[in-house]
Amino acid sequence: MQVISIQSQVVHGHVGNSAAVYPLQAAGFEVAAVPTTLLSNHPHYPTMRGRVLEADLVADLLLGVEERQLPQQAAAILTGYMGSVGNASVVVDFLRRARRLNPDFVLICDPVIGDDDLGVFVEDGLIERFRDELTPMADIVTPNQFELGRLVGERPDTVEGLRAAADQLGRRGTGRVVVTGCVLVDTRDGEVETVALEGGKAHRTSIPRLPIRPSGTGDLFTAFMTTWLLKGASLAGAAERATRDVQRVLRRTLDAGAFEMRIIGD
Repeated sequence: MQVISIQSQVVHGHVGNSAAVYPLQAAGFEVAAVPTTLLSNHPHYPTMRGRVLEADLVADLLLGVEERQLPQQAAAILTGYMGSVGNASVVVDFLRRARRLNPDFVLICDPVIGDDDLGVFVEDGLIERFRDELTPMADIVTPNQFELGRLVGERPDTVEGLRAAADQLGRRGTGRVVVTGCVLVDTRDGEVETVALEGGKAHRTSIPRLPIRPSGTGDLFTAFMTTWLLKGASLAGAAERATRDVQRVLRRTLDAGAFEMRIIGD
């Protein structure tokens, strides 16, 4: 099966497509990786080279994807870090055309906006594009807890709050939301949760919080979740399995004393 993944790309490290492509390929999927950035590394180094790609270049790459008739073959399309409002606009246009060509693919939107410890790290206007255009188109949305708060206007910290936020997103097009990195009022000390919300139900997966913070865990999670969904798992099942897959990567990373995720291993 074909997967189209539209997100950032780095030369060194594992964020965006540089985190997502290998797990998808290892699971047996063909992946068309469309970059929105080309950077030497993620920003958490003393230096970073490269740039956010120009919107006309991203649009041209997506046109090439269409010319190869990949939307018609796609089982899933993933979107992640956009880099600019212009890139978000051309991706929205592409997704509208792709949906006309193939109404059956699963569109999974990771609305990359920021995180608790970093705040918002995208340019002005992108939150609104995610809120008003990209997430309403999606079948599944995978924000972290901080991003969900930015999308709906108030950070939820209870299961009831997460349900209400998912319902609010649902009125704009999706009722299937998976929230990562959750620390709720009743989350056990030292743990962090993934909460899958669908049809008014919430499925919680709790794992120990490890003393590391590598970049790209959300991108890796979405890739793992996509593989399980395409293999027939329910949303709750795919979210739980993906959470445990990421935890294994993080334990391997911790054991290695590595700064970047150790995606490949036993």
